Amino acid sequence: MDKINALGRRKEASARVNIFSGTGKITVNGRDYKVYFPQSIYQELVLQPLRLLNISEQYDVEVTVIGGGIKGQAEAIRMGISRALVKENAENKPALRKAGFMTRDPRAVERKKPGQKKARKRFQFTKR
Repeated sequence: MDKINALGRRKEASARVNIFSGTGKITVNGRDYKVYFPQSIYQELVLQPLRLLNISEQYDVEVTVIGGGIKGQAEAIRMGISRALVKENAENKPALRKAGFMTRDPRAVERKKPGQKKARKRFQFTKR
């Protein structure tokens, strides 16, 4: 199998994912994913699509991720892996879609408005 690439995004994070047949090695920005994501919750997010399909030992995954925070990056990688697995085998799509891994989460940070402290917080009102 040649390498299959896909793109995953979440908030400000963007992940370019390449999958190819191998032994289950996952590298993120040149480092092992367990080193890049020390917290186990983010490691689980990355592995979710592979575990759902019971193929975590069949593919090697190389990821380049930029932008956003640690959780956004982990979820962008999850989406990228899911899209790559669908490109590899279209029969994977219903299971991944049902789990919610194929849908782009459109939520993003609301912009700061002029004349306000933050997006919704106002400056303190003084009557006199």
